[in-house]
Formats: sequence, C-alpha cells, structure tokens
Amino acid sequence: MAAGSLSSSFSLYNSGYYTPRNSRGDGNNNASVTFNFRKRSLTCFSSKNKPSFVDQILDYIEGGPKLRKWYGAPDRLPKDGSVLEEDDKFSEKDEVRDAVLVTDGDNDIGQMIILSLIVKRTRVKALVKDKRSAVEAFGSYVEPMAGDTNDRSFQKKALRGVRAIICPNEGFLSQVESLKGVEHVIVLSQLSVYRGTGGIQAIMNSKARKLAEQDESIVMASGIPYTVIRAGSLQNTPGGKQGFSFKQGSTAQGRLSKEDAAFICMEALDAVPKRGLVFEVVNGEEKVSDWKECFAMLMEKAEQQLQ
Repeated sequence: MAAGSLSSSFSLYNSGYYTPRNSRGDGNNNASVTFNFRKRSLTCFSSKNKPSFVDQILDYIEGGPKLRKWYGAPDRLPKDGSVLEEDDKFSEKDEVRDAVLVTDGDNDIGQMIILSLIVKRTRVKALVKDKRSAVEAFGSYVEPMAGDTNDRSFQKKALRGVRAIICPNEGFLSQVESLKGVEHVIVLSQLSVYRGTGGIQAIMNSKARKLAEQDESIVMASGIPYTVIRAGSLQNTPGGKQGFSFKQGSTAQGRLSKEDAAFICMEALDAVPKRGLVFEVVNGEEKVSDWKECFAMLMEKAEQQLQ
C-alpha cells in the first residue's frame, strides 16, 4: 500500500454508542461505518472499488462469530470475565513467541495499531486500563493486560509470548526490568518535539521528555533490534493525504498525522534492523510507494553513519 495514497481515513471523536451503517457503499460508491471504542468512535470512509484497509477492518469486525471461530475463540465471553485471566502455571521452555505487545491500547494510535494487527491475523496483547472495556471493544481478538507496569510479575506476564513490542507513547520501557526474548522493539518517540519546545510548554512536557529520553536510552542499550520513529507533532488529521519528509531536524517544527504514525509503526514491524534504526519523519512532499524499500534505505543510511 502506498503510504502517500491510503484510501481510507479514521476520524476519532467522543461517543457513547455503537452504530453500524452500510459498509458496502451507496449510490455514490462511498461507505461509512461507525463503531464504538470505550466511548470513542471511529468513522471510516472509502471511495474505491478495491477493498481498502478500513473496509478489511470492517469486514473482520462485523464478521463477529466468523472472526472468533477463525481465532479458535469461544462465541461468547463469560460474564465473570474469567477468560481474561491467564494461567500462572507456565513453562518458559514451551513458550512460543508469536505475539505483538502494544503498550497503550487506550490511546488513538494504539487502537489503530491494534486494528491493523487484527487484520493481519497477528496475536495481539495490549496494555489497557480497563480489561472489560477492552474486551467490549475488541472481543476475543486481543489479550488485554491491566495492572501495575512497575510490578515485576505483571511485566513478566505482559511480555510472555511476545516477539515484538510497539510503544505508541513514552513511559513503558523505562519501567521494564528485562526484555529478554523480545526480538524487536518499535518506539514512536516525541523526543525531538519535546526538545524543540520552550517556556511554559517545555515545563509542561518535562516529564514526558524525561520518559522519552529514558525509553530511547534503554532500548538502544538493550542489545535487541530496535526502531525509534522520531515523529513530528502528532495531529488529529486524516492519514494518507500527504507525503513524508525524513530530513534530520524536521521534527522540531514539523507535524505528522496520527494515522500516518500508526501506519509507519505497522510497516516498521516487518522491517527488523540488524542492530537499531533511528529516523525522523513528518508529513511532507515525498511520496512513498514501497515502504520495504524505504526502510531498507533508512537502515543503509544508519549503518553508514555508524561506520
């Protein structure tokens, strides 16, 4: 999918209801569907005959029983929520690392990433504040984890079976004692933005900046392949409408759509660097038709700088 020409857009706004509409289109060949995520709705529009990214999401979400059957999950969740509890009896020798952990399943970008992973039929684990709300939002397609991320036992449970971690915001990595077994860590960082602010804004961002600095430092020293995406100021604007710029220093003043940020995180998942990759990105004029090639070029440039 060409990043500069995404055929769908997400619009997030406050809502307290679930309203399915015709996702197959009307006489103008347009489609509109709204569905609820913890009092937050996602409105999707598509204008192409070919099934778009959002159309695929809607097909899976609306599939209901089919999707549950596809995952081998029960048709209904127990009212007591017992399906949410994991068996503490576990052997690391038998561990299969096939899950992707999203460290914030409550924010906009985290939810977009989760939906993208569902479409890719990836096993998803997500850190959330409320398990029940997460189950109501995503059904049995996601393994929600709620708890104290400073607690070592909770950290181990959250990272159990995880092959890759996607951090849509700062603060998680600085609390984790060990990332043993993880094969790739993706961090969406606002560090360049924080460093570019001054005055009262700098004071307000001081805590977030410290966490971002710690996260980047920890992942770079971990010895695990990592991708740090230093984004410009994140905006609630439609993704896929603009191109990109990867120029160094562009993030201090540049902006990036949240939808584009989520999309780039997903593309990074399949582009694992040998050691690590750090790059800046904002919306700009450069169109990206092949993200695999784009990441290869970014990695090559990073390797040259290390030599």
